[in-house]
Amino acid sequence: MSGLVPVGRIAGAFGIKGWVKILSDTEPRENIFQYTPWWLKTRHGVKVFECDEFQNHGKGLIAHIKGVDDRDAAELLAGVEIAIDREQLSPLEDGEYYWSQLMGLRVITHVNAEAGDADSGSLQSVDLGVVKKLIETGSNDVLVVMPDAQSFDDRERLLPYLPGQFILEINLDVGTILVDWDPDF
Repeated sequence: MSGLVPVGRIAGAFGIKGWVKILSDTEPRENIFQYTPWWLKTRHGVKVFECDEFQNHGKGLIAHIKGVDDRDAAELLAGVEIAIDREQLSPLEDGEYYWSQLMGLRVITHVNAEAGDADSGSLQSVDLGVVKKLIETGSNDVLVVMPDAQSFDDRERLLPYLPGQFILEINLDVGTILVDWDPDF
């Protein structure tokens, strides 16, 4: 399970021959069909499925899953998450990350240890919470940071994903993102 990466979900049945509506999280959305097999997280556990046909339909995507040949079987997959094996993802350049790699990382900022003493040079780490999701806004992506038991306070924060400006360091090995962010904001 830990090696699986969500790439979309099945929105519901389409027609009577087992086709389903697909909501893709890939960019462009049709890239979801480049990955095979799919791992579907059903009520009965995670199962491997293969998409054998697909097409654009209006503003969305539809697909046929091998072995799902009627509307009743397709309706059972409504709302099911589509995942792929992490090893199927293309390698990225240094400093590039898949959204799935950022999810769950702890977000840390540094503040001066003594309030009001800008020249002290002593920095204190402040835990802002954990990345729960990312939002695509058009101009830049936004990290949605949710509080938990280890965080500084109980506030949800929206942090612009702007490396070099607000995002100072991403350490996947440690599981943290170091940010330049005022914890009171």
